Amino acid sequence: MSSAAQKSKTAITLKGSAAIVCDYLNYGINSILFQRGLYPPENFKAEENYGLTILMSTDDKIKQFLSTTLGQLKDWLIERTVNKIAVVITNVKTLEVMERWDFKVEYEGDTNDSEQVSEKPLKQIKNEIRDVLKQIASSVAYLPLLDCLCSFDIQIYTKSDVKLPEEWAEAQPANIKNAQSVKMRSFTTNIHKMETVVTYKNED
Repeated sequence: MSSAAQKSKTAITLKGSAAIVCDYLNYGINSILFQRGLYPPENFKAEENYGLTILMSTDDKIKQFLSTTLGQLKDWLIERTVNKIAVVITNVKTLEVMERWDFKVEYEGDTNDSEQVSEKPLKQIKNEIRDVLKQIASSVAYLPLLDCLCSFDIQIYTKSDVKLPEEWAEAQPANIKNAQSVKMRSFTTNIHKMETVVTYKNED
Protein backbone atom coordinates (compact mmCIF):
# COMPACT_ATOMS: atom_id res chain seq x y z
CA MET A 1 0.00 0.00 0.00
CA SER A 2 1.37 3.39 -0.91
CA SER A 3 1.81 6.00 1.82
CA ALA A 4 -0.80 8.24 0.11
CA ALA A 5 -3.43 5.48 0.30
CA GLN A 6 -2.47 4.79 3.90
CA LYS A 7 -2.86 8.47 4.74
CA SER A 8 -6.36 8.81 3.33
CA LYS A 9 -7.40 5.65 5.16
CA THR A 10 -6.61 7.09 8.58
CA ALA A 11 -7.71 10.69 7.94
CA ILE A 12 -10.79 11.97 9.75
CA THR A 13 -13.34 13.66 7.49
CA LEU A 14 -15.63 16.55 8.44
CA LYS A 15 -18.48 14.03 8.78
CA GLY A 16 -16.29 11.72 10.87
CA SER A 17 -15.28 14.61 13.12
CA ALA A 18 -18.96 15.56 13.66
CA ALA A 19 -19.68 11.93 14.58
CA ILE A 20 -16.83 11.95 17.14
CA VAL A 21 -18.25 15.13 18.76
CA CYS A 22 -21.79 13.66 18.91
CA ASP A 23 -20.44 10.42 20.36
CA TYR A 24 -18.67 12.40 23.08
CA LEU A 25 -21.87 14.36 23.81
CA ASN A 26 -23.94 11.17 24.04
CA TYR A 27 -21.59 9.70 26.65
CA GLY A 28 -21.02 13.05 28.36
CA ILE A 29 -24.73 13.87 28.71
CA ASN A 30 -25.56 10.37 29.98
CA SER A 31 -22.75 10.69 32.50
CA ILE A 32 -24.17 14.05 33.68
CA LEU A 33 -27.69 12.57 34.04
CA PHE A 34 -26.28 9.75 36.16
CA GLN A 35 -23.74 11.74 38.20
CA ARG A 36 -26.23 14.50 39.01
CA GLY A 37 -28.89 11.99 40.10
CA LEU A 38 -31.59 13.17 37.68
CA TYR A 39 -32.85 9.60 37.30
CA PRO A 40 -32.64 6.51 39.54
CA PRO A 41 -29.33 4.59 39.25
CA GLU A 42 -31.21 1.41 38.24
CA ASN A 43 -32.20 3.21 35.00
CA PHE A 44 -28.58 3.10 33.81
CA LYS A 45 -26.29 0.37 32.55
CA ALA A 46 -22.51 0.36 32.34
CA GLU A 47 -20.81 0.61 28.96
CA GLU A 48 -17.11 0.53 28.17
CA ASN A 49 -15.76 3.31 25.96
CA TYR A 50 -12.66 5.54 25.83
CA GLY A 51 -11.06 3.15 28.33
CA LEU A 52 -13.71 4.10 30.90
CA THR A 53 -16.88 2.59 32.32
CA ILE A 54 -19.68 5.06 31.57
CA LEU A 55 -23.25 4.71 32.83
CA MET A 56 -25.80 5.06 30.05
CA SER A 57 -29.55 5.55 30.43
CA THR A 58 -31.77 2.59 29.56
CA ASP A 59 -34.88 4.81 29.39
CA ASP A 60 -36.31 4.63 25.85
CA LYS A 61 -37.62 8.21 25.94
CA ILE A 62 -34.22 9.63 26.90
CA LYS A 63 -32.43 7.45 24.34
CA GLN A 64 -34.83 8.57 21.61
CA PHE A 65 -34.55 12.25 22.63
CA LEU A 66 -30.74 12.13 22.57
CA SER A 67 -30.66 10.20 19.31
CA THR A 68 -32.94 12.74 17.55
CA THR A 69 -31.16 15.76 19.03
CA LEU A 70 -27.66 14.52 18.28
CA GLY A 71 -28.71 13.41 14.79
CA GLN A 72 -29.78 16.97 13.99
CA LEU A 73 -26.70 18.38 15.71
CA LYS A 74 -24.44 16.22 13.55
CA ASP A 75 -25.83 17.85 10.39
CA TRP A 76 -25.30 21.32 11.85
CA LEU A 77 -21.73 20.45 12.89
CA ILE A 78 -21.00 19.37 9.30
CA GLU A 79 -22.50 22.67 8.07
CA ARG A 80 -20.49 24.50 10.79
CA THR A 81 -23.58 26.39 11.99
CA VAL A 82 -23.47 25.51 15.73
CA ASN A 83 -21.67 27.61 18.34
CA LYS A 84 -22.75 25.88 21.54
CA ILE A 85 -24.78 23.03 22.98
CA ALA A 86 -26.16 23.52 26.49
CA VAL A 87 -27.62 20.93 28.85
CA VAL A 88 -29.91 22.83 31.18
CA ILE A 89 -30.95 21.31 34.51
CA THR A 90 -34.09 22.86 35.97
CA ASN A 91 -35.99 22.54 39.25
CA VAL A 92 -39.29 20.93 38.17
CA LYS A 93 -41.36 22.81 40.81
CA THR A 94 -39.94 26.33 40.62
CA LEU A 95 -38.54 26.14 37.03
CA GLU A 96 -35.35 27.72 38.35
CA VAL A 97 -32.23 26.80 36.38
CA MET A 98 -29.94 24.96 38.81
CA GLU A 99 -27.07 24.02 36.53
CA ARG A 100 -25.95 24.42 32.94
CA TRP A 101 -23.37 22.42 31.03
CA ASP A 102 -22.05 24.34 28.03
CA PHE A 103 -20.30 22.51 25.21
CA LYS A 104 -18.74 25.25 23.08
CA VAL A 105 -17.74 24.46 19.51
CA GLU A 106 -14.96 26.08 17.52
CA TYR A 107 -14.10 25.25 13.92
CA GLU A 108 -10.44 24.76 13.09
CA GLY A 109 -8.50 24.62 9.84
CA ASP A 110 -9.97 25.63 6.47
CA THR A 111 -13.63 26.21 7.32
CA ASN A 112 -14.57 26.80 3.68
CA ASP A 113 -13.44 23.33 2.66
CA SER A 114 -16.28 20.77 2.66
CA GLU A 115 -13.69 18.03 1.97
CA GLN A 116 -11.65 19.03 5.03
CA VAL A 117 -9.75 16.17 6.70
CA SER A 118 -7.72 15.84 9.88
CA GLU A 119 -4.61 13.68 10.21
CA LYS A 120 -4.82 13.68 14.02
CA PRO A 121 -4.69 10.08 15.33
CA LEU A 122 -8.07 8.84 16.61
CA LYS A 123 -6.34 7.31 19.64
CA GLN A 124 -5.07 10.75 20.68
CA ILE A 125 -8.55 12.31 20.28
CA LYS A 126 -10.12 9.50 22.33
CA ASN A 127 -7.53 10.02 25.06
CA GLU A 128 -8.42 13.73 25.19
CA ILE A 129 -12.14 12.84 25.35
CA ARG A 130 -11.42 10.33 28.13
CA ASP A 131 -9.77 13.08 30.19
CA VAL A 132 -12.85 15.33 29.83
CA LEU A 133 -15.26 12.49 30.71
CA LYS A 134 -13.16 11.75 33.81
CA GLN A 135 -13.57 15.40 34.84
CA ILE A 136 -17.34 15.22 34.30
CA ALA A 137 -17.51 12.11 36.50
CA SER A 138 -15.46 13.72 39.27
CA SER A 139 -17.43 16.99 39.18
CA VAL A 140 -19.84 15.62 41.83
CA ALA A 141 -17.08 16.31 44.35
CA TYR A 142 -17.64 20.08 44.12
CA LEU A 143 -21.07 20.59 42.53
CA PRO A 144 -23.89 21.38 44.98
CA LEU A 145 -26.30 18.55 45.68
CA LEU A 146 -29.44 18.74 43.55
CA ASP A 147 -31.87 17.99 46.37
CA CYS A 148 -35.01 18.81 44.36
CA LEU A 149 -36.75 17.03 41.50
CA CYS A 150 -35.00 18.18 38.33
CA SER A 151 -35.51 17.82 34.61
CA PHE A 152 -33.09 18.50 31.78
CA ASP A 153 -33.31 20.01 28.35
CA ILE A 154 -30.83 20.58 25.53
CA GLN A 155 -30.41 23.96 23.86
CA ILE A 156 -28.42 24.28 20.66
CA TYR A 157 -27.06 27.72 19.82
CA THR A 158 -26.87 28.12 16.05
CA LYS A 159 -25.86 30.95 13.78
CA SER A 160 -28.86 33.23 13.20
CA ASP A 161 -29.57 32.21 9.61
CA VAL A 162 -30.20 28.52 10.38
CA LYS A 163 -33.65 27.26 9.44
CA LEU A 164 -34.99 25.35 12.44
CA PRO A 165 -36.86 22.07 11.90
CA GLU A 166 -40.54 22.22 12.89
CA GLU A 167 -40.10 20.39 16.20
CA TRP A 168 -37.46 22.88 17.35
CA ALA A 169 -38.42 26.09 19.13
CA GLU A 170 -36.55 29.27 20.02
CA ALA A 171 -35.46 29.11 23.67
CA GLN A 172 -34.65 31.73 26.27
CA PRO A 173 -31.06 31.79 27.60
CA ALA A 174 -30.82 29.68 30.76
CA ASN A 175 -29.32 32.11 33.25
CA ILE A 176 -28.32 31.09 36.77
CA LYS A 177 -28.35 33.33 39.86
CA ASN A 178 -25.07 33.58 41.83
CA ALA A 179 -23.39 31.58 39.10
CA GLN A 180 -20.07 29.85 39.52
CA SER A 181 -18.32 28.18 36.57
CA VAL A 182 -15.73 25.44 36.22
CA LYS A 183 -13.98 24.85 32.91
CA MET A 184 -13.01 21.32 31.97
CA ARG A 185 -10.28 20.28 29.56
CA SER A 186 -10.97 20.71 25.87
CA PHE A 187 -10.47 18.26 23.04
CA THR A 188 -10.03 18.76 19.33
CA THR A 189 -10.22 16.65 16.19
CA ASN A 190 -8.37 19.51 14.42
CA ILE A 191 -11.71 20.15 12.63
CA HIS A 192 -14.00 20.64 15.64
CA LYS A 193 -12.70 21.88 18.98
CA MET A 194 -14.92 21.42 22.02
CA GLU A 195 -14.74 23.23 25.36
CA THR A 196 -16.84 21.96 28.27
CA VAL A 197 -17.91 24.32 31.08
CA VAL A 198 -20.30 23.66 33.96
CA THR A 199 -22.09 26.62 35.55
CA TYR A 200 -23.96 26.10 38.79
CA LYS A 201 -25.80 28.05 41.43
CA ASN A 202 -23.45 28.99 44.26
CA GLU A 203 -25.37 28.61 47.53
CA ASP A 204 -22.85 30.60 49.61
